[in-house]
Amino acid sequence: MNKINEIINLLDEVSKDPKLTVKKYKEKTGKGVVGVMPLYAPEEIIHAAGFLPMGLWGAQKEVSKARIYLPPFACSIMQTNMELQIEGAYDDLDAVVFSVPCDTLKCMSQKWKGKSPVIVFTHPQNRKLESANKFLVTEYEILKDKLEKILNVKISDESITNSIEIYNENRKVMREFSDLAGQYPNIIDPIQRHIVFKSRWFMEKSEHTKLVKELISEIKKLPIEEWDGYKVIATGIMIEPEEILQIFKDKKIAIVADDLAQESRQFRHDVPEGDQPLLRLAKLWQNLEGCALATDTKKLRGQMLIDMAKKYNADAVLICMMKFCDPEEFDYPVYYREFQEAGIKNLLIEIDLEMTAFEQTNTRLQTLVETL
Repeated sequence: MNKINEIINLLDEVSKDPKLTVKKYKEKTGKGVVGVMPLYAPEEIIHAAGFLPMGLWGAQKEVSKARIYLPPFACSIMQTNMELQIEGAYDDLDAVVFSVPCDTLKCMSQKWKGKSPVIVFTHPQNRKLESANKFLVTEYEILKDKLEKILNVKISDESITNSIEIYNENRKVMREFSDLAGQYPNIIDPIQRHIVFKSRWFMEKSEHTKLVKELISEIKKLPIEEWDGYKVIATGIMIEPEEILQIFKDKKIAIVADDLAQESRQFRHDVPEGDQPLLRLAKLWQNLEGCALATDTKKLRGQMLIDMAKKYNADAVLICMMKFCDPEEFDYPVYYREFQEAGIKNLLIEIDLEMTAFEQTNTRLQTLVETL
């Protein structure tokens, strides 16, 4: 157990002090860091340049200055990101990469107030056409060219292919950890589980993979104990602040699997095989299913969550609804109806990084526990 806690504490330090992480990476490699805005950017291209891709997912903080540039109904990820950049938190980044699958991200890409140069690219939303792949390859080529100019590097197809393999290994290891954490809820609580997921946004992927492999090895040495609490599937954009996960822990609610954009959606699929690395990365977007920000005319998300609940023997599905996220809100009535028809217990809680009071969330989760 001491070794398990030691690894998790190390991962926690990485995610809670990204500025120190940036400093250490620059000292170690002589190269810098490129910020990656949510949700889906081809990090492998940045990694192939020798730079560290770092996720920009906001922070739990009070917002004041950002109100000048963003409407109050912009989600708290973007509000807190705007506040951080105005305060200079992102000034050490060598560039920032934006994908723009929602209106707020489009707005943010035009209102960036940090010193870092901004690179914007677009994912095609009619994703299943072969022409969509061709379009996205062109977008990635433009992104690569701009990164080369800004970072003063040359990014070869060979280096991108190598980065794809490093990322695919991380995806595989993270899928293994996710399943293992669901089997060991007595060992890995919701906060610790989240730390392992979140830390991958702030570490070079091969280093993260190494630590998670070590963590998996240590967990497997322990016997699987019977869990006398509750098991849920979490879906949404993210689960933060940490106080919400503390309520999970206090009420013995274990997350046995998730469909969160900040977590498992990032490694649900590997980049497929092929000869052209940028086309391989484009096909990863084409293969993505169940995300409100990737157009899904068949609305597969509900059945995916129902199947997950059955596979992991979950007691309920927990919808972690990011406040003011229109795409997520539009999806909710569709899969809520499917849950009702399938007899899947479910509960919606609101996620807001500006939250300071958690009594309502506590009450709603207590209600869920009592119904179970």
